[in-house]
Amino acid sequence: TVIIVSYNTRELTLDCIRSIFEQSPSVSLQIIVVDNDSKDGSAEAIAEQFPTVEIHAMKENLGFAGANNFAATFARSDWILLLNPDTVVLRRGLERMLEFANMRSESVVIGGRTYFADGELNRASCWGEPSLWGLVCAGTGLSSVLRRNAIFDPDSLGNWARDTVREVKIISGCLLLIRRDLWRRLDGFDTGFFMYSEDFDLSMRARRAGAKLLICPDAEFIHYAGASENVRADKMVRLLVAKAQLYLKHWPAWKARLGIGLLDTWVVSRMCFFGLSNLLMPRFNASYKDWSSIWQHRKDWRNPPPVAPLKKPKKVAVKLR
Repeated sequence: TVIIVSYNTRELTLDCIRSIFEQSPSVSLQIIVVDNDSKDGSAEAIAEQFPTVEIHAMKENLGFAGANNFAATFARSDWILLLNPDTVVLRRGLERMLEFANMRSESVVIGGRTYFADGELNRASCWGEPSLWGLVCAGTGLSSVLRRNAIFDPDSLGNWARDTVREVKIISGCLLLIRRDLWRRLDGFDTGFFMYSEDFDLSMRARRAGAKLLICPDAEFIHYAGASENVRADKMVRLLVAKAQLYLKHWPAWKARLGIGLLDTWVVSRMCFFGLSNLLMPRFNASYKDWSSIWQHRKDWRNPPPVAPLKKPKKVAVKLR
């Protein structure tokens, strides 16, 4: 079962579905699309072009976590693949991913290898687990200056090109294959995360439940990344809020508060960097304004909403097919 959550990504979602069918001829597929109240005609276009796809057109935005959980209740297969709408399957990547997963007897969550549109490796298919040291490196700029250094940029997993089988700590929700029974045991995503960090939380809980998180290098996909996000400042504030929620959920109180304080340091360091750069090169003015705007919303991540499941929505979907 392939689950896609779309939000104003009509053409990208159509391309994604088309690539699934074209690159997965030997797989019996159930494709479920949850459209999070898009205004661009996404649901209608999918219904017209792909009659076998199950589409749920939401009348409110459930967020990424809530929409995936909703879709998973309709899954009929042993495996569930979470796939972002801004992805394209390459070289039978879904088939290879499924073959790789079926060779494992232990409980596993599988990720793949993603690329940007120009063919450059997109390293965001997996990450290291969040740590205070990683936050210190980000806040001091070490992770930017020494990018992909295994010590000073630990979250990026160094220079590893995702070209070998490897156990990792975090698998991105943009491309994540999980057994349906494990998904149910974990109760899916924690819907207290409206957007961002829900995949980090799921990965951390899966490992605690005894699952291995593995990267399949032959599962190759394009991931354009962030196609439905237009405002950088808004995106970063949501990301920072989700990070703070993750720390408060998984770390002791003292460590979580220290981690949230280091988020402040990271934002201030970026704002100062672009502010000074703007004095010399005006082209950095837009970035400086973005980070200044982010800093003005610091109360949002300093006091994030509690991570608690949202109430199940009542009659929020119209099933087009």
